[in-house]
Amino acid sequence: MQAIDRKIIDSVLGDMNIENIAQATIRQCVAVSRALEEKTGEKFIHLEIGSPSIPANEIGVEAQIDALKRGVASVYPSISGEPVLKETASQFIKAFIDIDINPKGIIPTVGSMQGCYNLLLECSQLNPQKDTILYIDPGFPVQHTQAEVLGIKSKGFDIYEYRGEKLKGKLENYLKKNNICAILFSNPNNPSWVCLTPDELKIIGELATKYDAIVLEDLAYFCMDFRSDKSQPFELPFQPSVAKYTDNYVLMISSSKVFSYAGERIAIAAISDKLYNREYPELKRRYHIARFGDNYHLTYLYTASSGTSHSPQFALAAMMRASIEGKLNFVHVTSEYGRRAKLVKEIFIKHGFNIVYAKDLNENVADGFFFTVGYKNMDSRTLLMKLMRCGIIAMALDTTGSLQYGLRICVSLLAPDSTMHTLDERLGIFERLQNN
Repeated sequence: MQAIDRKIIDSVLGDMNIENIAQATIRQCVAVSRALEEKTGEKFIHLEIGSPSIPANEIGVEAQIDALKRGVASVYPSISGEPVLKETASQFIKAFIDIDINPKGIIPTVGSMQGCYNLLLECSQLNPQKDTILYIDPGFPVQHTQAEVLGIKSKGFDIYEYRGEKLKGKLENYLKKNNICAILFSNPNNPSWVCLTPDELKIIGELATKYDAIVLEDLAYFCMDFRSDKSQPFELPFQPSVAKYTDNYVLMISSSKVFSYAGERIAIAAISDKLYNREYPELKRRYHIARFGDNYHLTYLYTASSGTSHSPQFALAAMMRASIEGKLNFVHVTSEYGRRAKLVKEIFIKHGFNIVYAKDLNENVADGFFFTVGYKNMDSRTLLMKLMRCGIIAMALDTTGSLQYGLRICVSLLAPDSTMHTLDERLGIFERLQNN
């Protein structure tokens, strides 16, 4: 291909009222690339959106079809969730995290997006003095937007300079002000693929207990740190979790990437036994229900969607059951993303790029669903604009709470492998643009 004229890109951005592409949302980036594809006739390489490219797991599909044939579509789902999912998810968490959670505390949600949205709302209403969400960044941009939409105060810090023991001091500086109601992070991390160590999770958990903050741990990429094999149920190594170090937690576990079930919007919020049963006077005053867990589904989820669709609950239960029984090795399936990431990193490095979030302390960051790249001292906006001229779209780190220049690269849509050859060619065009 020939490099796309900058005027064409400026025209598309102007039509969409996007002043700075580095501040664009993921969906805006998708829309821009689609418009440019239409205008230029060039198919873009899509590195911006984390949509699974592995087919939905057949075990789930069959269970969902069976549930629909049994007539569940005509019946309102239980707000608290189908018993089979609650019980199976509790066993799944024991099998792969080695944590005990009462099935009562397993609540299905319409994807982790809905689960997180309502958790942010509830946490912000527990105590009038604790009115702020703390994000350990970089993070999923929409989770920041959720707080903005809800009108909840938020703070965040880029973990880039605060790994290991440094995390304790940085985190405590926020918590000691006693206004933090919840701490939110993903592990493995979206967008950087940083994986917090057990020692770092212990720091977060102990400080959450000390300062009475609730940890919202987003496990969208469950067991996807492929540097060690976490595929065997009830055997070490387990998925690391803050749940080992505090009772103040909710785990968000999504089916979207783990089981390639993104389209059915099914996830669970797993609330610790102690937090589920904890009573808050402010909840009692507002909603006449004092317990955290009861309020979560009977008040917040009820008013949001009146429950989670019946049939996907049976699908998720079936996939989790097969995983527990060793009939489905979901880690082996998702390790395909790690294979792609290794190859794509090599291509970017070949063309002069660097990995921005490159280390977990002294260990190279894992190969997985995402990674981050920068180019010399180029700011994110300039870098993304130049890559768009080469038919490549990604997401800038500017929207994630990161203080680093660079882009998030998602490898999920880089299939078949011939796409990587095209990526190599287009990054060659990028290099030539820098020399002209």
